[in-house]
Amino acid sequence: MRVFVTGASGFIGSAVVPELISAGHQVLALARSDATATALTAAGAQVLRGNLEDLESLRSGAAQSDGVIHTAFNHDFSNFQANCENDRRALEAMAGALAGSNRPLIISSGVALLAPGRISTEDLSADPNSPVPRVLTEVTADALAARGVHVSVIRLAPSVHGDGDHGFVPLIINLAREKGASIYIGDGNNRWPAVHRLDAARLFRLALEKNAIGGRYHGVAEEGIPFRDIATIIGRRLDIPVLSKTPEEAKAHFGWFTHFAMIDAPASNRKTREVLGWEPRQPGLIADLDGPRYFQK
Repeated sequence: MRVFVTGASGFIGSAVVPELISAGHQVLALARSDATATALTAAGAQVLRGNLEDLESLRSGAAQSDGVIHTAFNHDFSNFQANCENDRRALEAMAGALAGSNRPLIISSGVALLAPGRISTEDLSADPNSPVPRVLTEVTADALAARGVHVSVIRLAPSVHGDGDHGFVPLIINLAREKGASIYIGDGNNRWPAVHRLDAARLFRLALEKNAIGGRYHGVAEEGIPFRDIATIIGRRLDIPVLSKTPEEAKAHFGWFTHFAMIDAPASNRKTREVLGWEPRQPGLIADLDGPRYFQK
């Protein structure tokens, strides 16, 4: 297949590209800069210049391809609502080139949107009335499916870890180093699902190849790791105290991230494994953290 990949130079997309190529697929990768284009060409992809706000480039990429994997998203939380709206427009643009065909559109979302405090399954639908702006992705996916687009959603864990991680875990580590303590909230039993980026990349490929219409899959290798365990390994690696704080006290440490540090969002991957034959193979989050790469300055 010839696959159009957005976010191809990002943390997850840069693992999806070689995963597809090694499986015999051709990759048309969206690139927004000369440096990105050069790196993607070196990785074996064909390059299409554009970005998420250049809707014509997205339409063109989708029209030229047998399927689309959409991993791009702007995670600037200071402008989150607008970024979610931009993502909706990007999905609409690509879907316009795919509607009425059997060509799949695979998009990414998050398991933390679903059912805080209980184990989320693939059969659960995101609440369209959720105050979390990111729910717009799944609402849009449902609307596109109703229009005949073969869209599937991969809900990723809050922690997608591995080489090059610049997400939530590095943020927690940097805060702990800066403040001189590793913090969890309350008893720290709130659970974070996790998945290695290479396992996530393989999941995107399998979802593309299976083309299960309307599928929702969970990019979750570990159902839920107590946040306290994450804080503990960080404290040990940095040789700093590991402390419990109340939610109010934690705001002085985490700031805007306090909400995320309190998330309890365990998620199952049973249906994903059964339908796609996906089996995570990479190290878990705690094993990944118990090494030097996350703690090099």
